[in-house]
Amino acid sequence: MSEIKDKKIVCLINPLAANERWQRRKKLRAELIRRLPGSCLDTPRTKEETVEMTRSVCSQAEVVVAVGGDGTAADVLQGIFESSRSDRVIFGVIPFGSGNAFRKSLGLPRNPFKAIKLLLEGDCFTIDLIQVENKIAGFASVGSTAAVTGEKLRHGVPGLFGHLLAARKLLFYYRDEKVLELYDGIDEKGQKFDYLEFPSRFLDCIIGNTNYFGYSWLVAPEAKLNDGYLDIILFEMPPLVYIPLFPLIYFGLLQKKLRHFKAREMVIKGKNLDVQYNGEYLGALETVKVKILAAALKVMGNRKKAARFMVDKEEN
Repeated sequence: MSEIKDKKIVCLINPLAANERWQRRKKLRAELIRRLPGSCLDTPRTKEETVEMTRSVCSQAEVVVAVGGDGTAADVLQGIFESSRSDRVIFGVIPFGSGNAFRKSLGLPRNPFKAIKLLLEGDCFTIDLIQVENKIAGFASVGSTAAVTGEKLRHGVPGLFGHLLAARKLLFYYRDEKVLELYDGIDEKGQKFDYLEFPSRFLDCIIGNTNYFGYSWLVAPEAKLNDGYLDIILFEMPPLVYIPLFPLIYFGLLQKKLRHFKAREMVIKGKNLDVQYNGEYLGALETVKVKILAAALKVMGNRKKAARFMVDKEEN
C-alpha cells in the first residue's frame, strides 16, 4: 500500500449494478474484504440510500470507494460533498456496472480485481469536478443524449441494449433555440473572455471535466481533469447528420471540428432542456446552471495513463 496505507476504507457497493451480478460474485466480495481493510456496505438499494449512507460514513472514513457503475460513482460523490468532508476524503472506484466512464479517465482498469490492486498501489492526485444545479459529476450533457438517458430510465431495460432501444428518442429530438451564457473562459479561437452570450440550436451540449461517457465513448477529448475549466462542445446538427457520423463522434474525432469553449461557469436557457450528469437523468429544465469545482477531490488512479487528460501544473 502507498497513499492509503493505514487509512480507514469504506466500500459502498451497489447490489443492483451489472444486472444484480454482485450477489453471485463471491470471489470479488472475498477479495474486497481481504485486500481493503475496512467496511464493505452493500445494503443501499436506491440513489437516496447510497447518498445518505455515504454522507454518514464520511464522518469517519478516510477513503471511500464506489463499487459499481457511473450511477454508483455519482451517488457516492454526491454523498461525499454533502458530508462537507470532501477535502479530507480520498475517492476510489472499482468498476462493476454497465457504464464505467468515470474510471476510464482516471486510468483505472475495467477488471475489478485489477482495480483493487491499483487502488492499493496506484497514485493519489487531485481533480476538478462539475456541479450541475445541485449535483456533483465528472461529465454532463444537455440535449439529445440526456433525453435518451431519460427514455432508458422510463422503459427500464438495463445495459447496452436499453441504451440502444432508447436511442430512437434521438430521431425526434426538436432543436429549438437556446441561449448560452459563459463566464470567465476561452472561446473557440483561443481568446479569453469574461462573459460571452450567444444563441444555439444544438442537438447536444456536452460538458466535460472527465472525458468519457459510458461504454468507452470518448465524448470530450479535450477536457482536462485539473485545468479549472468546464469543457463545452456543441453538436449543432440535425439527428440525421449526427447518426451516420456517430463512429467519428465515438472516437472523439469529429469533436475537433465543432464549436468548443472552456468556461468556469455557464448557464443554458431554453424550453424542456433534458439534463444528465454521470449518466443519471436530472430532468427537463428551463434553466441549467453549471460550474467547475476546481481542485475539488483527491482520487486514486493511474497518473501515467491519466496524464493525457491532465495539465502538468509544474509546467504552467
